[in-house]
Amino acid sequence: MHVLEKLVNNSQAAIDNGTYEIRESIPSGGTDLVRAIRASRHAAIVAEVKFSSPSLGKIRTRSDPTSVAAEMIRGGAVALSVLTQPYLFGGSPQYFMQVRQAVDVPMLMKDIIVDRVQIDAAQRMGADYILLISSVFEYGYLHDVAEYIGYAHKKGLRVLLEVHTANEMRQALKADADLIGINNRDLDTLEVDLATTEGILASVATDRLVLSESGIRAPGDIRRLRAAGAAAFLVGSSVMGSDDITGYVRELVNAY
Repeated sequence: MHVLEKLVNNSQAAIDNGTYEIRESIPSGGTDLVRAIRASRHAAIVAEVKFSSPSLGKIRTRSDPTSVAAEMIRGGAVALSVLTQPYLFGGSPQYFMQVRQAVDVPMLMKDIIVDRVQIDAAQRMGADYILLISSVFEYGYLHDVAEYIGYAHKKGLRVLLEVHTANEMRQALKADADLIGINNRDLDTLEVDLATTEGILASVATDRLVLSESGIRAPGDIRRLRAAGAAAFLVGSSVMGSDDITGYVRELVNAY
């Protein structure tokens, strides 16, 4: 079984188990990530709250997600990504809502979305953005990315559309997504290569803002990806594994 198939199955299991049955309704932050990226005078870091990952296993011993989020913001993160997928990532909608009530920066619901029920949950949790993964559509687990983007927009949510290949990038640029992300991690093998962002942006011309995701560990990585054309940077595992989250994020923010 490919990793992506396992991730899709995990999302379906979480849906079946009632993970996304959210009765509360929390307002979103009301701030746009694209605007925050454009306004940033330094590296625009989207810091990610996640306690585990398929490639690393447990990253950080469970702690208060709001404290982790506060440290990230003190370090200068322009936005937060919070995992809501319980399997392999140690996330939950409850973590997202706790952070949402404590911060006012843009927030991305990070999950493998395979059903509209997750988008409904994102709205109730107060998300500003949701993630849609191009390969989920490319491999036929879902159909019609435009329909899902439109549904999210009707719910008042913006969309980060993630790609991993030049072909996916060309297709994504035709869609009405609010932000394009390039995942440096191959979801089939879990291998990471920053050259993914470089290669895609070298072969596909665009004036759209691009967020580079995965594999970012040091200020030099930020500068390398910026030189390739990335405008913002999503950093998760390396931040969550740091003993000094605030200092680590600040170092990345000050990469340029």
